[in-house]
Amino acid sequence: MSRQDQGAITVVIDGENTGIWDKLSGGEVDSEETKYKPGGMAKEISLGGSVNTGNVTISRLYVLARDHVKIKQWISRVGKAVVTVSKQPLDVDGNAFGDPLVYNGILKMVTPPELDSESNDAALVELEVSTSGTVA
Repeated sequence: MSRQDQGAITVVIDGENTGIWDKLSGGEVDSEETKYKPGGMAKEISLGGSVNTGNVTISRLYVLARDHVKIKQWISRVGKAVVTVSKQPLDVDGNAFGDPLVYNGILKMVTPPELDSESNDAALVELEVSTSGTVA
């Protein structure tokens, strides 16, 4: 058994390790559905289909000294930067458990933190990665 907080998310953009991230969503592995209905009232046959991996979205607290100095560079690399996202399960003591799930792809979107003069919510930076192929 594990909790959602038992994991380490690391992101490498154009070969540069950007450190630990706080949240990861997406990355679901799905397939196209192909079915065939033969004649003679025979039962439908599932033929399977090609595999698709959903985009991965990662976010973390926007730390000025760490993220603000990089955000313009990330924005300039949207649609071009090669990104690797690793999702490493951790045991209850914070030790790596097994092999990570690794997503490779291209940086699709950079979302700087929202600003609101009436809010004291945490400011988050978010990246979306268009995945290539399957999960390693």
